Amino acid sequence: MSKVVKFKPKDKEKLALAFDIRRKVFIDEQKVSEEEEFEYEEDCVHFLVYHKNNALGTARYRETEKGMKLERFALLKEARGKGLGYDLLRYILTDARQFGKHIYLNAQVSVVDFYKQQGFVIDGPKFMEANIEHYPMSFENPHNLHKAIEKAVCRR
Repeated sequence: MSKVVKFKPKDKEKLALAFDIRRKVFIDEQKVSEEEEFEYEEDCVHFLVYHKNNALGTARYRETEKGMKLERFALLKEARGKGLGYDLLRYILTDARQFGKHIYLNAQVSVVDFYKQQGFVIDGPKFMEANIEHYPMSFENPHNLHKAIEKAVCRR
């Protein structure tokens, strides 16, 4: 069973856990520069997903002029394929929807299908960010969110 925790950047202990996960995934695995990876931290609401009391994933969102931007989804290698990414995304979508604003993200090409399954649609051309191909995506299907929340409640 997973647990998702929301926190602000002033919680330095949780922020350090999130940074450690992001460093392993983005900097070590994907070779993103530290300068590109760590930006806007104070402007964001951060999240950690725990499994068996271990922080195994993280993500964040921030408000921009376009709406609520979901960013920096990262799961450690040993956590992938266990549904933790779905749990984390569902929790963040539920939280971000309270603002009634457009929800969007830039998805790495390798995970576009994951986001499509959760109600996101590609809404622009492919582009490069941090030397990785991405597509801009917007959350367009609230019906999928209700189904996803129902599944998450049933799983627990």
